[in-house]
This record gives sequence, C-alpha cells and structure tokens, in this order.
Amino acid sequence: MNKFFKQFAPALALVAAVAALSACGKKDEPAQAPAAAAAKVYLVGVESAYAPFSAENEKKEVVGFDIDVMKALAQKIGIEVKFVPTPFEGFFNFLAQGDRDLLISAITITDERKQTVDFSEPYFEASQLIAVPAADAKVQKFDDLKNLKVGVQSATSGDEIVQQLLGKNNPNIKRLDSTPLALKELETGGVDAVVADDAVVKNYITNNPSSKLRTVSDAGFPKEYYGIAVRKGNTELLNKVNKGMADLKADGTFDKISTQYFGAKK
Repeated sequence: MNKFFKQFAPALALVAAVAALSACGKKDEPAQAPAAAAAKVYLVGVESAYAPFSAENEKKEVVGFDIDVMKALAQKIGIEVKFVPTPFEGFFNFLAQGDRDLLISAITITDERKQTVDFSEPYFEASQLIAVPAADAKVQKFDDLKNLKVGVQSATSGDEIVQQLLGKNNPNIKRLDSTPLALKELETGGVDAVVADDAVVKNYITNNPSSKLRTVSDAGFPKEYYGIAVRKGNTELLNKVNKGMADLKADGTFDKISTQYFGAKK
C-alpha cells in the first residue's frame, strides 16, 4: 500500500459506503408505473330540436328520452359518452366520416339506411302522424293531402312517405330543418299540413296549446322502429349496445325512463 492510498483510504471508504447505500435505495424503490391512457369518450350525434326524444333546454343542454336512455346504456356497458348536437340531414355522413361514434335521435331503421350504417335492435315503435289546423275538417286521411302543400322535416321518414304520395320533386312538399319549424309553418299558414313522427307532433301540440292544431292518423301508415346507429362494420360496439339495451329492458330501467316521458303502458 503506497503513501497516497494510506492518506486517502478513509475518504475512499466513505464514498464507497455512500454509493452502496444509494444503490440499495434505488433497488428498493418501486418501478414507476406508466401513465394510464385516457379513457375513450364516445361522441354521440343527437338532434337538438326533436322533443321529447332530444332537444336543448334553457341551459343549452341536450335532454330527452333518447338522452336518458343513452346515459343509462353507457353506464351499463361501461363507456363514457358526450352528446354532440348534429343536423339530422347530415347525420349519417358524420358517422361514416368518423366524426361521431354513435347516433341516437328517434332514427327510423330502414333498408336504405342499413346500406351505410349498422343499427342496434329496435328500442322504440312509432308511426307517422298528420297535423292540420283544428278548423280544417277536410283532411281525414293521408290521401286527402294529394293537392295540399305539406310541410316535412328534410330527410326524415315523414319526408319519404310524403314523397310517395306527392312525388319526390313536387313543389307542394316544403322541407324544413326541424319538425317544430314545420309545425310552426303550419301555424302561420305557410303549409296546409305536416307529416312527422307521432310522438314529436303530439309533444308539440301538448306544449303549444295556442297552436290550434289537430292530428289525423291513418291506418295505412306503417309501423316504424327506432334504432341506435353505429359505423358500418363496428361489430364490437354494436354488440355492446345490443347487450346493454337488453339488460336495461330486463332490469326495468328502460320502462322506468319510458314511463317518465310517455306514461305507463296501457
């Protein structure tokens, strides 16, 4: 051992001891867990003027039967959702382009729509209904609209069924952006009648007693069924939606929500 080593041996020993303790400390520290990925938020396209299914309240929040059903469904299948007001006329394009993950807003399942989107099992039965001024006694059935000016919401089932009666390009079909706007047009005399989903027409008349409108049903109107739409080919999400909806119906949650908006089943 040389003179230099003798002189600095105590200091070197201290450094070695500290290093050893430091190494032991690092070895005992738990490994840092990687940050968890943020949970996916599913964007749900909804129409914001289709009460009682989906409409904005005074706080600009979208509320309604379909909103409550989707919230319960999301909780049941363990996903987080965000409702995004979306024009109905472009509904399916938003879904196809990936700007929405799901669509709900009293969407009638049709063969034509099935070509571009996948639908859940039906969750609601509906039909079309005619609205006319209360003072008009001439309209008693759908055929009575042949020579009248009829208001419809663009791209809806009402639009399609009126086209079958009057012809696709008939100038007597007046297309508006929403069913409430069509009914308002009827109130002011801009059209002679409106054809739209029954629950939406009834809701409007109930909440606008001064509108002085009456309804006319027609046995020829086919039954319609609403479904939740997902992107074509998204089988995983579709299966989750179907399973969740079945569970909501089985445990009574769906009936509870339905009774809140439409009363108990007769």
